[in-house]
Amino acid sequence: MSGQDGPARAEVAPPEIESGAVRFARYAYPPNHLGYCGPSDPQALLGAASSGGGLQELTALAPRFEGAWPYLRLIAAGSGIEDPLDLRVVSAYWLGSPLLGRIPPRLLLSSLDDRFEQRARADFAAIAGAALAGGVAHHSFHVFAVYPWLGLLRHGMEGPPLEVLDRCRIRSGKVVAVEGDSVLVRNRVLEFLGERLVLGAERTESARWGAGGLSLVHDLRPGDTVSLHWDWVCDRLSALEERRLTAITERNLRAVNSLPRPGPSVACDLRG
Repeated sequence: MSGQDGPARAEVAPPEIESGAVRFARYAYPPNHLGYCGPSDPQALLGAASSGGGLQELTALAPRFEGAWPYLRLIAAGSGIEDPLDLRVVSAYWLGSPLLGRIPPRLLLSSLDDRFEQRARADFAAIAGAALAGGVAHHSFHVFAVYPWLGLLRHGMEGPPLEVLDRCRIRSGKVVAVEGDSVLVRNRVLEFLGERLVLGAERTESARWGAGGLSLVHDLRPGDTVSLHWDWVCDRLSALEERRLTAITERNLRAVNSLPRPGPSVACDLRG
């Protein structure tokens, strides 16, 4: 296997991250490709994310991701940033940054109440509890505290909920090998221990980094540190970005693990 075999041959090489809209699209594409959220033309999103062009189109598409968009607006407002697609805001939501510390728990709770109180009903207490227990407005909060999968695990359902939790979160890993449009990545997986969800042992998994001559990163090589969403490589990470992602993931895990009652066991919002 060689780092020379993959979408380095792509017709359009992905740009370095220069805009929040492009970074947003890189992370939004994998669930959109699976039909979980956003508009109905994932190929257009992949094309725009790959080329870095079509910024006007990306700006129009982003609000249609109904799970992520309110968090971007909240982070922007809490930081005094006008544009929810500012690169700093988008990076905070997907990877974590000090901007998340500028959002008081009451503001996060207010945003969650507006969106989920009516849908979650009695289960909303667990969502609110996670916010008050130190949870922050990162994508992992939505995955761990709002989605029903942790609640389903705590109610005894095994298998699929844990897999979905692990693949839906943004996770980091080290590239082991590259072959064509696929890549092997070594990363830590989620484990469910009793009532607690934790980062556990490492494993090697296969992921995609290109399709049809398009990719979300370019010139990927063994040894690169990358981020993954579902079964796609989204980004090449710096050491600081990897540390921030791990730290914010562990913080939101501590928040949901501290709750005395299970999280939601009904679907509140399967988007984002």
